[in-house]
Amino acid sequence: MTSTAIKNRAEEKYMPIYLDSIRVDSVIDFDLYLSIDKQLVLYRAGNLPFTERTRQKLLENNVDRLFVGFDSRKKYQKYIEKNLDKILTDPSIQETKKAGILYETSAGLVKEVLSNPTYGENIQRSKEMVTNTVNFILKGQDAFHNLLKITSFDYYTYTHSVNVCTFAIALAQQIGFNDEEFLNNLGVGSLLHDIGKSKISDRIINKRTALTPIEFEIMKKHPKWGVDILQESEELSEEIYYPVLQHHERGDRRGYPVGLSLDELHIFSKIVAVVDSFDAMTTERVYQKAMESYPALKIMFSLKGAYDEEVMRAFVDLMGPAGLTDL
Repeated sequence: MTSTAIKNRAEEKYMPIYLDSIRVDSVIDFDLYLSIDKQLVLYRAGNLPFTERTRQKLLENNVDRLFVGFDSRKKYQKYIEKNLDKILTDPSIQETKKAGILYETSAGLVKEVLSNPTYGENIQRSKEMVTNTVNFILKGQDAFHNLLKITSFDYYTYTHSVNVCTFAIALAQQIGFNDEEFLNNLGVGSLLHDIGKSKISDRIINKRTALTPIEFEIMKKHPKWGVDILQESEELSEEIYYPVLQHHERGDRRGYPVGLSLDELHIFSKIVAVVDSFDAMTTERVYQKAMESYPALKIMFSLKGAYDEEVMRAFVDLMGPAGLTDL
């Protein structure tokens, strides 16, 4: 086995984290590892304090990434969620790193939610995550663009969910919705819009070829299944259900599960329908190459009546490139 193969196999057992995600003098309860000479070695046991001196030594050696064993990932996830608000408001941390920490933490949470969607605590954790995301995006368009830079372009349900949440909150603000309760409810609905897919087998979700008609009929059930899952919790506002149920509806009545017209769609659903379609088209799938932004938006504009035109125009303005202005 080559040294590269050995290194890759070792790193499969660990996940990289940002140094800035570890708070000074906090109790971390998980071991930290360093990459030294292409080997991952134990740097600090979880029962030892992480001090400012520890942090400075790492910075002096140009270390800004540490590693956590995959067996400790749930401990790390809970730790980072607990400290996320402090990280996002810490003036000593670069905005691009804050965006990276927020994105990775959100993706980790959604992965846990999809594996255990009816666990009540996961809904509350999702609400808190969205509050942090809203507060970060409300800082201005630079915050959104920092998130956009580190968006995953490989399609997984959990990263897709984070992408859709990020786009939806920023798009709603672009349209003119600045009420935090509105943005938080939209954010929760968009983050959990695909939660119904947790009831579909991995064989269908990860299939490398086109779905059969029977498989597609099963897939079409995920919006309703998502609402069924969320209704088991009494912690959510009713409007949060709309983007979960209606994100595959199209204004030309060709969507599912019902076949609604545009004027029958909730504003949350109009927003999430646009960003969900865009992200699905512009991310890499096992059976489909990712499209560039301009061709994807051009196709969406060509589907007359499928998407709300005001929402589409606002989305183009949000994305910003001059090359999109002739759509």
